[in-house]
Amino acid sequence: MKKLLAGAAMAILGLTGAAYADGHGNFPDRPIMMMVSYGAGGATDFQARIVTMTAGNEDALGMPIAILNKPGAGGRVGWNWFATQADADGYTLGAYNIPHFIAQSIKGGVEYSADSFEPIANWGADPAVLIVGADSAFNTLQDVVDFAKANPGKLTTSGAGLFVGHHIAALQMEKAGDMKIAFIPTKGGGAAAMKAVIAGEVMAGINNLSDAFRAAEAGNVKILAVADLERNEFLPDVPTMKEAGLDVDNASVNFRGIMVPKGTPEAIIEKLAATVPLMFENSRVTGKMKSGGSPMHIMNRDEVKAMWAAREESLKELLSGL
Repeated sequence: MKKLLAGAAMAILGLTGAAYADGHGNFPDRPIMMMVSYGAGGATDFQARIVTMTAGNEDALGMPIAILNKPGAGGRVGWNWFATQADADGYTLGAYNIPHFIAQSIKGGVEYSADSFEPIANWGADPAVLIVGADSAFNTLQDVVDFAKANPGKLTTSGAGLFVGHHIAALQMEKAGDMKIAFIPTKGGGAAAMKAVIAGEVMAGINNLSDAFRAAEAGNVKILAVADLERNEFLPDVPTMKEAGLDVDNASVNFRGIMVPKGTPEAIIEKLAATVPLMFENSRVTGKMKSGGSPMHIMNRDEVKAMWAAREESLKELLSGL
């Protein structure tokens, strides 16, 4: 009898194990957490809360996603934690920002690289923009360039951190304009960088289009130029930096999406990769993103893998020259 019971128990365990290996049972069967490497109120946090708002729907993951903010050092604090301490079980997701974490890993001093993570899907592409306070004497990019060239190192300019998209745009501006900018990374990410401009603590700022769009709508800032190859649909009257005279491309455009730690079971990755892009396409999500001035650019797992690889190659070239 004992042998019969033991055999039955082993059979049940075997079936359970097979089901777990095939699809990890009923994953997810409890709420999920997603780490955001920037503070509450910034563009990444704002968008992460929107794109995950329908996660609990039956036609999505069937479980809610809660946001955990781990800001600091331009994203380094959160991504270091995610690469070294987060559980690789599918219940701990991370928001990624490209070029940020790839540029940081190229420059060194962090515990992660693109090989530390597995991409799931991309939700947005947010260009960097040059902004000034609403009452600033600067009205065009050329006004800013003229001041910076006449006053080397005195154009104080806020951004979300070192070797994030904002900083890369500043480095490109310096090179294209043969000028020196006093780039000031702020604690607290894009929200803090925006507050520094509005409060007059800096003369200018480089921020995300989505943050700047909301601030401009409120009458708090002026947006002078976009660091992209084409004008943006949210800002049709604002020229690209190239149009305005600086040879700056789209290397600083901030791609945002969801990833998991390396080592997450393949079955869970496949489940997330099949479901998350559909979650991003939900009409409630796209409507709220549009009303918030947040450009969407949905990519599946394979497309994100290719984008990461291309960005790593271009950033190695860019950063070696800077």
